Amino acid sequence: MADLDPLSALAWLVDAGADEAVGEAPVNRLTAKPAPKPTDYLQPAPGYRPAPPPQRPAFTPARPAPTLAQQARTPAALPLDGDEIGTAMEIAARAQTLPDLKAALEAYDGCTLKKLATNTVFADGVPGARILCIGEAPGRDEDKAGLPFVGRAGKLLDKMLAPIGLDRTKNVYIINVLPWRPPDNRNPDPVEVAKCIPFLRRHIELANPDLIVLLGAVAVRNVMGRTDGIMATRGKWLEYHVNGRMVPVMPTLHPAYLLRQPAHKRLAWRDLLAIDDKIKSLQLLEPGSGNL
Repeated sequence: MADLDPLSALAWLVDAGADEAVGEAPVNRLTAKPAPKPTDYLQPAPGYRPAPPPQRPAFTPARPAPTLAQQARTPAALPLDGDEIGTAMEIAARAQTLPDLKAALEAYDGCTLKKLATNTVFADGVPGARILCIGEAPGRDEDKAGLPFVGRAGKLLDKMLAPIGLDRTKNVYIINVLPWRPPDNRNPDPVEVAKCIPFLRRHIELANPDLIVLLGAVAVRNVMGRTDGIMATRGKWLEYHVNGRMVPVMPTLHPAYLLRQPAHKRLAWRDLLAIDDKIKSLQLLEPGSGNL
């Protein structure tokens, strides 16, 4: 086609069907198109309304950091929002005596159980006694009296301890994992228990016993961290770290459970005999105190 003269080329185009011109000037389709101008992309569409500019917030100067004097006047026990467990740990750690711990526990408002209970059940027995008994939680009678193990289960506990020379009025100290009764004796949720554990651990440290008796699965789980059940742990000596030394621990059945399952009293009696042997071997009671 390059050898044809212009008239012959035009005749060839007409024969091919190109019988109409679309522009006054010819267009070379084989050359690259020029790049569009940047402004071509910035033209607004018809009817477009630009959005109003955002309103900047008013300038607020930064609050200056508190001075050392201001920090010194801030109460050390001021809790962080929602950090009741951390607050419980801090308050419990500051208690240096059992009366201090009792006052701190009665002043602590981070646990819902306290708001629903009648009294704070702190302890019973002889403070500083060498044998410590730890139960689960107060019942109705304990909640009314403000003392642990004063109902039917408490009377049975006294009968269990008497044959091996133990008496809450002479040589035993008694506490619970929870100092407040759960409503209708329901199982406390893990968060409620977690808020009480710092006080329990500090209570054990301040009581400083030489032998610990755990009454029931709740006591075993929260003191020893065991989850294998009371039947798997009862009658077996464990150890608990108290003030730099290891203290023997005996898990046994809770008196309330024995009231429902009296046939298992024989198992509890075996545990009590083991406790009596340990008391004798460690010479924890004065001679003639009445143990077997």
